[in-house]
Amino acid sequence: LDQLREVQQTAHAVHVDRSVAQYAVDLVQATRHPVSYGLPDLATVIALGASPRATLALVRGARALALLKGRDRATVQDVFDLVPEVLRHRLLLTYDAVARDLSVRGASATATFVLDALDTDRHGDMLAAAVAALGTIDVALIAHGTLPNQQACQDDVPQTLREFASNATSVIALLTLLGSHLERQRHGALAVITSVAGDRGRPSNYVYGSAKAAVSTFCEGLRPRLFKAGVSLTDIRPGFVNTPMTAGLPLPALLVAQPDAVAARIVTGIARRRDVLYVPAFWALILLVVRLLPRTIFKRLSL
Repeated sequence: LDQLREVQQTAHAVHVDRSVAQYAVDLVQATRHPVSYGLPDLATVIALGASPRATLALVRGARALALLKGRDRATVQDVFDLVPEVLRHRLLLTYDAVARDLSVRGASATATFVLDALDTDRHGDMLAAAVAALGTIDVALIAHGTLPNQQACQDDVPQTLREFASNATSVIALLTLLGSHLERQRHGALAVITSVAGDRGRPSNYVYGSAKAAVSTFCEGLRPRLFKAGVSLTDIRPGFVNTPMTAGLPLPALLVAQPDAVAARIVTGIARRRDVLYVPAFWALILLVVRLLPRTIFKRLSL
């Protein structure tokens, strides 16, 4: 640890010229205001740019990179070399940009439909557009939701209800609509992302957990009905995933999964028509232990 602190102090002492720091600032600001930086084409592909914290990450990373290369001064090139790693998970792309990326990767056809999931009156329009674009639906994945502040919800009933609508009732509405369509179609796969938080309510996030539990319970009832029509329903229960939603949370590193690994397991699970899919798989064992804890013990824990 002493050696690590010494290296950190040495990296912090690496000089960063004002022009280098300004370059990092401009890079980040260009993702937030592309038109102002003469990049109007980016405005159609970036829905939300990087936060100011990205500037700090670029400068700190440039110091460390310069040190690794045996220099005591960071350069613009050091900042530039770190841009993909620092900004990759900080940019929210537009749906059109994602569609274009899929086309480049080999998709034969793509289509987009922007929907506020809470606007249940437009769910039918979304389904109609999907059928018009695709003809038939082979796989439907419901993957929206929010991670609420539990303390804020405890003191604010309207916010609690909004979070429950985001994570439960809007999801159930889509499950109902898509489930009925696939049932009439007599084939297909329906999947929904819930959470390991829904396996048992915990004091730290029971608003979120109860919403996810509601969806999982709904799936338990819907699944047998769809099964009889040749349609599978997969309840996907991820644990901690390294995404912007969990950024900054004090999570145990060993339990945080990477998005690519999570996506690969989800694709495989849907293809194998799994009923319940824990992602990663070790969460099944962890949650088994959590569910088996007696209430007399569980209520004394701070989970």
